[in-house]
Amino acid sequence: MRLEQLQAFLAIAQTGSFQQAARTSGVTQSTISRQIQALEADLGVELFHRTTHAKLTLGGECLLPRVRKICQEWETATQELADLIAGKQPELCIAVIHSLCGSYLPPVLQKFCHAYPDVQLRVTSLGSDRALKVLKDGLVDLAIVMNNRFLTTAREMVVEVLYDEPIEVLTAANHPLAQYECVPWSELILYPQVVFKDGYGMQRLIQDRFERMEATLQAALEVNTLDAFRGVVRQGELIALLPQSALLEARLDPTLAVRSLENNNISGLTDGSSLTRRVVMVTTQDRLQIPPIKYFWQLVRENIPLQIDQQRSAS
Repeated sequence: MRLEQLQAFLAIAQTGSFQQAARTSGVTQSTISRQIQALEADLGVELFHRTTHAKLTLGGECLLPRVRKICQEWETATQELADLIAGKQPELCIAVIHSLCGSYLPPVLQKFCHAYPDVQLRVTSLGSDRALKVLKDGLVDLAIVMNNRFLTTAREMVVEVLYDEPIEVLTAANHPLAQYECVPWSELILYPQVVFKDGYGMQRLIQDRFERMEATLQAALEVNTLDAFRGVVRQGELIALLPQSALLEARLDPTLAVRSLENNNISGLTDGSSLTRRVVMVTTQDRLQIPPIKYFWQLVRENIPLQIDQQRSAS
């Protein structure tokens, strides 16, 4: 049983004539007849009385409402696919790490909304691991996250590197570490920290660095918003290691201090490497063919690295 056979059956039922059905379908009458014969052979029942008018048999009457639904569903599906390819999708869903939502992303969102006013843009702030999970599950179209090569190596994934940024120290203005211009690791490891919750790339990055230094990370408190980090650190006891882009507001707060980290020079880490994170944009090959998603991808690629460069030049 094939779709064109069902469409031929429906056309005859609607017109009452093999000849008229062939004309409206754009095929020959013999083609329509062969399709109905094949359908009847598959079903084991005659569907039409072969008289002057093609009248439905009892079996045809029983089949008709089902065929109507099948053909209507197919028509709806093909129209939705055509709209999708043409960029007429109703919404675009993206998942973004917290630090970008309030800094580099808003100008991109504004430009997209001007270009696609009929597409509902939905932005969800998530940790990197969770964002990649919902992308894999098809709940979002695109994710901007801290890179995790274990979650972005699937063949269908497309990964665009946006920027690398240093990790810096956030303390209260009167904290002992605030006296340093560049905080030594040997001093930093002595203080308890407020960290991101499990499942956030930053927690994994910092934990890995402490393990490489054979040091113990004193994770005294877990939070998941930048406001919470600033509020807790402001109390004076805990410190935090955060990416540069997450510290834009903290730099303007006189009750807080932001300090750079010295290169590693303890516990055998003599490579001189600084602690940085890489931010990437991820989607799938099929999604990148859809015009609104492709346009948003291009906007991010063109605008966010430029904003990062401008900020670094200004500082």
